Amino acid sequence: MHFKLAFIGFGTVGQGLSEILLEKKDVLAEKYNFHFVVVAISDIMKGSIYDENGLDMAKILDLVKAGKKLDEYPTGVKGMNSLTTIKETNADTVIEVTFTDVKTGEPALTHIKTALKAGKNVVSTNKGPVVKQAVDLLNMAMTNNVHYGFEGVVLSGTPALNLAKCTLAGNIINGFRGILNGTTNYILTRMEEGMSYEEALKKAQKLGYAEADPTGDVEGWDALGKVVILSNVVLGKNLSWGDVERKGITEITKEDTEKAKAAGKRWKLIGSAEIKRDGSVKAKVWPEKLPLSDPLAGVSEAINALTYYTDELGPVTIVGPGAGRRETGFSLLIDLLEINRKSSEKIITKK
Repeated sequence: MHFKLAFIGFGTVGQGLSEILLEKKDVLAEKYNFHFVVVAISDIMKGSIYDENGLDMAKILDLVKAGKKLDEYPTGVKGMNSLTTIKETNADTVIEVTFTDVKTGEPALTHIKTALKAGKNVVSTNKGPVVKQAVDLLNMAMTNNVHYGFEGVVLSGTPALNLAKCTLAGNIINGFRGILNGTTNYILTRMEEGMSYEEALKKAQKLGYAEADPTGDVEGWDALGKVVILSNVVLGKNLSWGDVERKGITEITKEDTEKAKAAGKRWKLIGSAEIKRDGSVKAKVWPEKLPLSDPLAGVSEAINALTYYTDELGPVTIVGPGAGRRETGFSLLIDLLEINRKSSEKIITKK
């Protein structure tokens, strides 16, 4: 299949995907029959550029890495905003990777709805729209005969959603629990080694794992959003933010980690949900002292892990990176290849 791609947002994730696409262009064409051109980019800080015949992405990356605006690209149409780029370019697939307010879902929610209504596929790493309206957006995509992919919203490039949807198809998944935030896992790993919470947080910030304002991570809000997504998309429920109990790691002390270690246990911030017999869901994000025999206890550093509880296989655990420019960029490639596969199957079926 041949795709015409438009980036809405071109920060580290968009650049990470672009690097992967350039490096693997020949492999993607030969192995998956996946062909592409990037026709448009719109970024609130870097500007915008459109060429219906395709942009030279090597030149684009050189420009951006040199701190220059997209307006300095030698050819093409300049100055289009995000919505105009979505509606008026010849792109058939929109890569939505803007910075988004997780609680409102904006501006990504408007970008995604606009693209789907225009009959364009969307792949995105934005959690906000999935937390707010995952089912509605998936139905909108189906109505308009296009695809909406968001693999990267839970464990970045580690395919947690595709594992449930594809590989575990045929199983009934009645719950999950996991380490859904790499920042808190890194902090707890350092604390077990003897650092105080404050020292571990400063180191996480220095390495770029934690933001200057780490509240979203350390108070459990990031993990809570992922619990809502997994509950709604994988378990088929309809949870909102207020349905999930939440407590972060800020009250865990160096002494707490020492006591846990002496008892053969390890602190982890666990996001979980379980379908009860009456069909209701008990969901929470909470610090737990895990025995070392628990698979999640052995996951350290800024690594994520997720265990699904299935009727046929029992617990199935996936472990991998939950952040990073290339890792998150790869999650978008997962979605693009899924669209490519489904589109190819439709063509074969019509024949």
